[in-house]
Amino acid sequence: MFFNLSSFIRLKSLDGCRLTIGSFPPFLYDSRGGGGIARITFLGDKRLVSLKFDPYEFSIPSLNWRTSKFLGLPIPPGLEINMVLDKLEGTIDRDSGEVLLDFEARFILKIFNFWEFPKLIVSTSLSTGHVVSNLHDIKGQPLNNEEISRLVGVAVIPPTGNMFLDRFLGLPNEAMASLECEIKEGEVL
Repeated sequence: MFFNLSSFIRLKSLDGCRLTIGSFPPFLYDSRGGGGIARITFLGDKRLVSLKFDPYEFSIPSLNWRTSKFLGLPIPPGLEINMVLDKLEGTIDRDSGEVLLDFEARFILKIFNFWEFPKLIVSTSLSTGHVVSNLHDIKGQPLNNEEISRLVGVAVIPPTGNMFLDRFLGLPNEAMASLECEIKEGEVL
């Protein structure tokens, strides 16, 4: 993998993602259409590339009946989880294809756009490495020759203050993400 000095990185999310909270079965998530562009800076011997995405320009598709399945069935119409990115930045190792990104976002659960629950705050590291926690054991995948990668991470979700939501999700509780993505070089526009 080689990034030119006058380039940016485009991250494009793909199908085949999984999201889980606690010991619930995972949501299968088709995140196609999401992603954004990061400006890059070369660090040290230029083996490491630092990248920073603009949260206002980064798109994350909602979890809804079109994009997500739970226990093999689409989630019920009217149920939607919107994700608002606050931070996505980190590094790519040009030699190994290893990726490490700091991720911060707010997940907002809505039912029929009528009820909106307090935000779930998610703060974690997404990496191409191996992540082991109390509930999860998951492996990422470094960038391959097709510029495809699997980023994985586990976060502890703090209580929201909403007694129903906190009890239902067992907050504080662990959440796991496995994200399939393409990370590709592009020329500066």
